[in-house]
Amino acid sequence: MKVALKTLGCRLNEAEVQAWSRKFQARGLRVVNEEDNADLLVLNTCAVTRDAVRKSRHLIRRSQRRNPNARLIVSGCYASLEQDLHHEIEGIDLVVPNRDKDRLVEIASDLLDLPVMPSTATAAGMNPLFARHRSRAFIKIQDGCRYRCTFCIVTVARGEERSLTPETIIENINAASQQGVKEIVLTGVHAGGYGSDIGSNLPALIQRILAETDIPRIRMGSVEPWDLQDDFIDLFANPRFMPHLHLPLQSGSDSVLKRMARRCRTRDFSDLLDRLRDRVPGFNVTTDIIVGFPGETESEWRESLEYIEATGFSHIHIFSYSPREGTKAATLDQQVPLSIRKERSRELHELMYRMKRNALEGCIGKTVEVLWESSMEEQDEEKFVHGYTPAYQRVVTPVDRHNHLCNEITRTRITGVSDCGTLLTGTVTT
Repeated sequence: MKVALKTLGCRLNEAEVQAWSRKFQARGLRVVNEEDNADLLVLNTCAVTRDAVRKSRHLIRRSQRRNPNARLIVSGCYASLEQDLHHEIEGIDLVVPNRDKDRLVEIASDLLDLPVMPSTATAAGMNPLFARHRSRAFIKIQDGCRYRCTFCIVTVARGEERSLTPETIIENINAASQQGVKEIVLTGVHAGGYGSDIGSNLPALIQRILAETDIPRIRMGSVEPWDLQDDFIDLFANPRFMPHLHLPLQSGSDSVLKRMARRCRTRDFSDLLDRLRDRVPGFNVTTDIIVGFPGETESEWRESLEYIEATGFSHIHIFSYSPREGTKAATLDQQVPLSIRKERSRELHELMYRMKRNALEGCIGKTVEVLWESSMEEQDEEKFVHGYTPAYQRVVTPVDRHNHLCNEITRTRITGVSDCGTLLTGTVTT
């Protein structure tokens, strides 16, 4: 039996799909990339914005239309928030809410009576999810969040915090490593709160991963800045722990941060970055910013822009505020008009591209280790390969058509910035 898995949204969704893939394979199902040829379709949906809801609905309808004979399972945040999904969209065989998604494979096997072969009959081989230039695997470490930022629907959809055991996480990392994965990304809704329900914490988990796995590169996904103390920063002394963090700021104005119910103010954020930059060579920081949060005045917006520029992020995920029913922010007065949100988004994108180029230009002349992940189109006798530095900056290098670097780690000298200003160029030195 063939199963195709599709996902939208965050890295946690990606990690869950990869975990489902391993479990389906262990039960004797064959994981395929093409949904047209699958007997079972599993969709992991997103609901973080209205656009994500629209894309989730489109994915469900498109999948059902392209392969109406396949059984269809829908999970994820959209499926969890939309309780009447079964009735709204025909052709769904099973909805698995977030609270049960760690048992999705078991539930599907029981309720849909999936054929199962003994594990000894399962052919060994590369997981197709990793075969698609997947040098990197997303590893789920926890789910849910104890906090209630006023804009966030995900905490409603995901529920209370639940940590996976260190043993399960290490087992998943070793399974990915055995399939050739060179880098893992630890993900969760509130990853920095890992272990609060099982008597552990994030630094202790990472120390065990460093000790009990041989994966070459370990990277953190998004982590809230207020969760990071000195014992976490100490971990970067190990070269396997990559010197990059995605720290969601959301706004550079303290008054806006207060309305968002964020637990970190700009001074706290700056103090944390100063410690990281002082103690971690080559440290790189990226962030999230919400544009046009309810009540955001012109002066607050200017304050936010000034802080963002002074902080010097190398990349920003920019979200134009989208009201979500069920969040406190959706009930706030002074919703910012769409036209203003679009203009502020345009302005921030322009600033982000300038900061990104500045950050990349600072890398020129350095020699770093690059994990090469994918190749581009060939031109004459030359093709190009893309990869990432330890600081999660994208690099491209030319290789001849008979050479391939995919899933290799090489020392690479950074020679410049591409014409588009969004990636580095480099030359392999070893």
